[in-house]
Amino acid sequence: MSTSPVFRSPFTDLTGCLISHQWHGPCRDFEMKVMDCLEAYGLHNGRIKCDTLIKDFRECAGRRKQDGRVIAMRNERLRQIKSGELSKENAFIPIEPDSY
Repeated sequence: MSTSPVFRSPFTDLTGCLISHQWHGPCRDFEMKVMDCLEAYGLHNGRIKCDTLIKDFRECAGRRKQDGRVIAMRNERLRQIKSGELSKENAFIPIEPDSY
């Protein structure tokens, strides 16, 4: 969750966007929905009523499930290599050089 600074000044207003997801990334829509919901219900009631939006935003920002899936796929591939189901040559897709 975002926090409010103790002392507000024009400097904190200008630099507040640096710690949010509004300028970059795929999470800006999630963050905007969470902030709108919290503004509508207030901070105390919003934590209860906006719980699904908050969880979606935290997952988008933290990518725990996505990273967990990648780790599970990597472990499965290594298990298949160790058991002999896959050879090391066929286990990974070769990367071709690109112009970018």
